[in-house]
Amino acid sequence: MDHCISRPYRHEDLDACLLIFDGNVPGFFSMDERAEFKTFLAEVDLETSPYIVLVLDGSVVACGGLSLDPDEGVASLSWGMVDEAYHGRGLGTRLTEERLQMARASSQIEELVLATSQHTFGFYRRHGFTVVKITPDGFAPGMDRYDMKLRIA
Repeated sequence: MDHCISRPYRHEDLDACLLIFDGNVPGFFSMDERAEFKTFLAEVDLETSPYIVLVLDGSVVACGGLSLDPDEGVASLSWGMVDEAYHGRGLGTRLTEERLQMARASSQIEELVLATSQHTFGFYRRHGFTVVKITPDGFAPGMDRYDMKLRIA
């Protein structure tokens, strides 16, 4: 997808990102998480929590962020998702790789962490993350939480 561009999230992207979220319920997110995601987008500080969108033919088709904690040497992948119509086209990989590059660009970040579900932990495992904890029903009934990490330094 050569004509897909990456850029920082802007507040006018809110509705597009919420639509992406909605399209990924119930497979990847619980509807109970929507209010938290909306609050995150409304309050995101792009300096400490860079959040990006992928734009294809003028439409936001993916979004995801990185929360930095340089004092602890850790960053976490946050709220990464791809429009359901574009699953399987490499956009999730691109979104993940861009966030990994952002983390590696910070000399203070040594480890990446994330929390995902049983539906996507295999995707992150292919990117080098390892499972450190599994919490059954950790996100919602039937949606287990997989805590994962990746050492980058």
